[in-house]
Amino acid sequence: MKITEVRVNLVSNKNSRLKAFCSVTMDNEFVVRDIKVIEGAGGHFVAMPSRKMTDHCGKCGGKNHLRAKFCNNCGASLSGNRARKDVKGRMKLHADIAHPINLECRKRIQGKVISAFKEEMEKSRQSGYKPVEMEEPVKMDKPAEMDEPVEMDKPDEMDEPVKMDEPDEMDEPDEMDKPDEMDEPDEMDKPDEMDEPDEMDEPDDEVPEIIS
Repeated sequence: MKITEVRVNLVSNKNSRLKAFCSVTMDNEFVVRDIKVIEGAGGHFVAMPSRKMTDHCGKCGGKNHLRAKFCNNCGASLSGNRARKDVKGRMKLHADIAHPINLECRKRIQGKVISAFKEEMEKSRQSGYKPVEMEEPVKMDKPAEMDEPVEMDKPDEMDEPVKMDEPDEMDEPDEMDKPDEMDEPDEMDKPDEMDEPDEMDEPDDEVPEIIS
């Protein structure tokens, strides 16, 4: 990995320990911003880009940084000793976003950044000094010109609808012949009168004699 460019933006407040913000470009392809140059007891050193560590409110679940005394969401009071401590017993309040993972890479980045910082400090003492712009405006490609819309052919005019012949008038239905009248039924001959039955002779009152 080769560091191909370092840009330094000096901080105007001279009383601050923070002296500059830097961006580092690697292999002309990858850039890391918000690298800080800080003045320490032993000289200047480089701090990698970081973010404040946060936790969640036990009441509403809202996110708050570890030094917050009240929840940003619900206003509940937060305890002051929520941050974890490192091996030296110091509270860990920030976490690096990007950082070197070995000492050799850290020394190489720090050497390049501190060298660029000192050069920028020398330039700032000259008359007509202009701070370095950290971000160049990105040139957007012009959108390709759109082809003119193709005129569509007008649809052919539709032929007039063909008039349908009116249906012939239906002939009136013929009158049906009335059915012939049925002849009246012939009168049936009455049955002959039955002769009255002859009267039976009454039996004699005499009792027949019993022969012994």
